Amino acid sequence: MALLQLPHPLLLASASPRRQELLEQLGVWHHVVAIPTPEGEDEPQLANESPLDYVQRTAYEKAQHAFSHLTQHQSLAPQQAILCADTTVELNHQVFGKAATEAEAVAMLSQLSGHTQRVHTAVVIVLEGQYHHVLSTSLVTFASLSQHEIQTYCRTGDYQGKAGAYGIQGPAAAFVRHLEGSYSGVMGLPLHETYTLLTQLYPQT
Repeated sequence: MALLQLPHPLLLASASPRRQELLEQLGVWHHVVAIPTPEGEDEPQLANESPLDYVQRTAYEKAQHAFSHLTQHQSLAPQQAILCADTTVELNHQVFGKAATEAEAVAMLSQLSGHTQRVHTAVVIVLEGQYHHVLSTSLVTFASLSQHEIQTYCRTGDYQGKAGAYGIQGPAAAFVRHLEGSYSGVMGLPLHETYTLLTQLYPQT
C-alpha cells in the first residue's frame, strides 16, 4: 500500500528518469507528461540573480509553462496536480547547470573538486491553478580529484543532463566525501519535502 493516496495520478512534467524513479520509490501514483520545452538546456541566469532565486524562478516558470500547456491541450481532472522541479549546483555564488559537452563537464568537475558545494532543488506543484513551493538545499563535499579521475568519469557520459555535470546516484558517488542534507534532493526530487507538501495538499484519512 502506498504512503499517499491521490484521487488522480500526479502529472510529472519532467523528462528526468531520476524524478520518475524517486516518485516510484515513494509509491506516488503518477504519469509522465511530455511538455514541449528545451529540457536539456539551462535557463540563463538573470543579472544579479542569486543561485537560490535562480532555481526557484526556473522551477516556477517550468510549472507555469506546464500548466498552460496541459490546460490548453488536455483536460485536467478536479484535484489533479502537476509537479515540476529544477536542480542547480552552487559554488562561490556561481550556478553550475548541465554541461553541454564533455570538455565543459571536465571544467565543471575540476572546479568542484575538493570543495563543498550547495545543491538546490526547487519543487513546484500546481493544483487547481494554485502554485505551491518547497525548496531543499544540501551540502555536498567532493574529494580532491585528479584530472585522470575526472576525465575517466566524463568519458562514461554519466554527466549528461545533470546539474554540476554529475549524478550522485551513479559512478560519481565515489567522489562524494560528505553529504549533509537530502540525498534524494541532490538526485533531483527531495522526497521528504515533496511528501510533506503532497500530504498538505491531499490530507490522508
